[in-house]
Amino acid sequence: MTYARRLRALMPFSFVMLAAGALSMPHTAIAQQTPASITVELGDVSLTKLPFIMAADYGIYERNALKVRQYITPSAAKAVEAKGVKVPPENIGREEGNINIGGGSPTMVRMHSVATAPHRVILATTDIYSRYHILARSDIKSVDDVKGKRIGYGNPGALSHFSILMWLKSIGLDPEKDVEMYSNGGDIEHVMQGRVDIITANGITVDEAVKHGMNDIANLVPRKIHMPGSGVNAEKAWLAQNRDVAARFVKATVEAIALMKQDKEKAFASMRKWYGINDQRVLEGIYAEATDLPIKPYPSIEGLKNMQTVYTWRAITKKNPEEFVDASFVTELDKSGYIDSLYKKTEAAAAPK
Repeated sequence: MTYARRLRALMPFSFVMLAAGALSMPHTAIAQQTPASITVELGDVSLTKLPFIMAADYGIYERNALKVRQYITPSAAKAVEAKGVKVPPENIGREEGNINIGGGSPTMVRMHSVATAPHRVILATTDIYSRYHILARSDIKSVDDVKGKRIGYGNPGALSHFSILMWLKSIGLDPEKDVEMYSNGGDIEHVMQGRVDIITANGITVDEAVKHGMNDIANLVPRKIHMPGSGVNAEKAWLAQNRDVAARFVKATVEAIALMKQDKEKAFASMRKWYGINDQRVLEGIYAEATDLPIKPYPSIEGLKNMQTVYTWRAITKKNPEEFVDASFVTELDKSGYIDSLYKKTEAAAAPK
């Protein structure tokens, strides 16, 4: 029996009907429902969270009968303070969300290695390629100088950790034998303090590292390395009881992505409000990468396959990649033509007269 058939056999019929009904229901019918209250954990301050803060700012959640409490974690807010980003206190929270907007790799690695980790299912992947750069101290000029060096990263499974393991594999180095790997060492300050020699980073951190005299020895962006990147991860027990709510949230997600891609000024306004970013250059840089996010955020099966090549313990590798995800919500929106419809007005306006 295929995975899809097993899933359908196990899923209560009522849940299937609720999800399908929520996806096909007109806006007016959804808006008339009693709003469902959910918590959404945004995790870090990054381009991948932009659609979700815009969903909060521009009524997208409300249109889908969702009452959402979403927040950035205190540790994430503190981490970006050094980069000049001041997250307003009202946008910071601690509780675990019914939905987590974060990397599929760290979510799955933690779930399969930490007994107390929440069990989640990937419903959508909004960032499917690694956007990281390999940054080294000033005397390390190229990949030829990497062997034997100390490489710092945040936590096992983090997208930066995943990316550097994929990169080491691509240049023929074994992370256990050819280099030294150090967790809790993935920041510029750890290189400046002499604790590690190489880190991986993305976004505004890359420019900051270069200003500190570090070398950008590899840019992974053009390589389009598939990763189980940031996306919508739902708590498994909550999902079983709230498939209709999850369907509305994924619908709100694709609507917010469409708004982000088609209204730059609204995207800037949300970044100013939620992240406290006022530097026009930083706003432009984040937006340039954000517009590259996929319009159809299917869970990244190719990324999960790559995850299983670098995190090889039994709990991870015994599963098929499809067992980490539930792609039915994005699939229904795609097959119905709803996602494409969000871009037709823009395409029509851009067409030559």
